[in-house]
Amino acid sequence: MIKSKNKLFLLFLLFSCNYISSFSTNNEASLLLSIKATLIDPLDNLRDWKLPENDVSSSHCRWSGVVCSYNGMVENLDLSNMNLSGKLPDAIHGLTSLRHLNLSCNDFASPLPTSFSNLTALETIDLSQNYFIDAFPPGLGLAQRLVSVNASGNNFSSPLPDDLGNATSLVSLDLRGNFFQGSIPRSYRKLVSLKFLGLSGNNLTGEIPAEVVAQLPSLETMILGYNAFDGGIPPEFSNLTSLKYLDIAIANLSGPIPPEIGRLIHLTTVFLYQNNLEGKIPAEMAKLGELQFLDVSDNMLSGEIPAEMAQLKNLRLLNLMGNKLTGSVPPGISGLDQLQVLELWNNSLSGALPADLGEKAPLQWLDVSSNMFSGPIPASLCNAGSLTKLILFNNAFSGPIPDTLSRCGSLVRVRMHNNHFSGAIPAGFGRLGRLQRLELANNSLVGQIPPDLSASSSLSFIDLSRNQLRSTLLSSILSIPTLQNFIASRNSLFGEIPNLFQDCPELSVLDLSSTVSPATFR
Repeated sequence: MIKSKNKLFLLFLLFSCNYISSFSTNNEASLLLSIKATLIDPLDNLRDWKLPENDVSSSHCRWSGVVCSYNGMVENLDLSNMNLSGKLPDAIHGLTSLRHLNLSCNDFASPLPTSFSNLTALETIDLSQNYFIDAFPPGLGLAQRLVSVNASGNNFSSPLPDDLGNATSLVSLDLRGNFFQGSIPRSYRKLVSLKFLGLSGNNLTGEIPAEVVAQLPSLETMILGYNAFDGGIPPEFSNLTSLKYLDIAIANLSGPIPPEIGRLIHLTTVFLYQNNLEGKIPAEMAKLGELQFLDVSDNMLSGEIPAEMAQLKNLRLLNLMGNKLTGSVPPGISGLDQLQVLELWNNSLSGALPADLGEKAPLQWLDVSSNMFSGPIPASLCNAGSLTKLILFNNAFSGPIPDTLSRCGSLVRVRMHNNHFSGAIPAGFGRLGRLQRLELANNSLVGQIPPDLSASSSLSFIDLSRNQLRSTLLSSILSIPTLQNFIASRNSLFGEIPNLFQDCPELSVLDLSSTVSPATFR
C-alpha cells in the first residue's frame, strides 16, 4: 500500500512538473508574440514567429533570433540587423530568464519601456545604432550578473543612468553618441570590474570626477571625448594602472597634462587633441614604453618637444600640430624606427630637421608646415619607400630638392611652397604614378621645367610660380589627362601654347601671367 502511494505521488510530481513546464513555455511563446505584435517588420524577418497548428511545446525556441534553455525558457533574444521599428511593449519584462538581449542596428525610435528594470537575469544588452529616445530606463543596476551594456548611437537624453553603478559586475559600458547631459555619476566608482567605458559624443559637463577614475583599477579603455567638461585631467588618472587606450579629445579640457600620466605604462594610445591644454609636454610621458599613438594637437602647449620623447620606441603617430611649441626637433626623433606619421605644423619650431629623419622609420606622412624651420631637406625621408605626403610649406628651408624625392614612388602630395629652395627641379616627378599635387611656388628654383612632367598620368595640381625658372613651356604638360590646375606665373617662360584645349579634358586653371618672356598662342 505504501509503495502504491509513493508511485502515485511520483506520478503526480511528474505530471505537475510537465504541466508547469508546458505552461511556462507556452507563456514564453505568448510573450514573444505580444512583442512581435508591436513591431514593424517590413522585411518579414519574423515570419516564422507563429504557433504550429498542433501547438508543439517549445516550438518558439526554433524561431529566428530565439535561443532557449533546456526547459524552453527564452535566454537569448537577438533581433539585430532586421530593419525593425515600432515600440517595445512592457510585456518584454515577462521574459524573466532572458540573459542576452540584442536589438542593435535597427530603426527603433521610441522610448524604452520602464519594465526593463525587471530583466534582472540580464548579462548583456545591446541597443546600439538605433534612434531610441528619452531617458535610459532605470533599474538595470539590479541585474547583478550584468557584464555589458551597449546603448551607443541613439538619441537618449537626460542624465546618465546613475543606478548602473550598482551593477558591479559590469565589464563594458558603452553610452557613446547620445545626448546624455550632466556630469559623470559618482556611483560609477563602484564599477571595479569595468574594462571599457565609452561616454564620448554626448552633452556631458562638470569635471571628470577624480573619485571615479581613482577607483577603476581594471579599466583598459576610456573614451570620454566630444563633451564639454570643466577643468582638466585629474592627477588621479595615475590609478588607472591597466589603462591602454585613453581618448578625451574635443572635450573642453584645460590646465596641464599631469606628469602622473607617465605611470600608465600600458598605454598604447593617447588622444587629447582639440582641447585647451597648456603648459609643457611632460617629460614623464617618455616612460610610456608601449605608446604607439600620441595626438595632443590643437591645444595651447608651449615649450620644447622633450628630448626624452626619443625613448618611445613603439611610437607610430606623433601629432603635436597647432600648439605654441618652440625650439628644434630633438635629434633622437629620427631613431623612432616605427614612426609613420609626424605632424608638427602650425607651431614656432625652428632649426633643421634631423639629417637622418626617415632613415630608419617607415614615414608615410610628414607635415612640418607653418613653422620657422631652416636648413636642407633630409635626403632619407623616403628611405622606406612609404612616404605619401610631404608638407613643408611656410618655412625657411633652403638648398636643393633631393633627387631621392623625385624617385619616391609612394608620394601623393608634395607641398614645399614658400621656402628658399634653390637649384633645379630634379627630374622624375612626372614618372611617379601616384603623385597628385606638386607645389613648389615662391622659392628660388632655376633651370628647366622637367620634360618628364608631361608623362604624368596622375598629377592634378602643379604650381611652379614665383621662381627663377627659365624654360620652354611644353604644351604637352597641359595634356596630362588628370591636370586641373597649372600655375607657372612669374617665371621666364617662352615657347608656344595651343589655342585650342580639346586635348586638356580636365584643365580649369591656367596661369602663365607675369612671365618675362611671354608665351605666344598659335
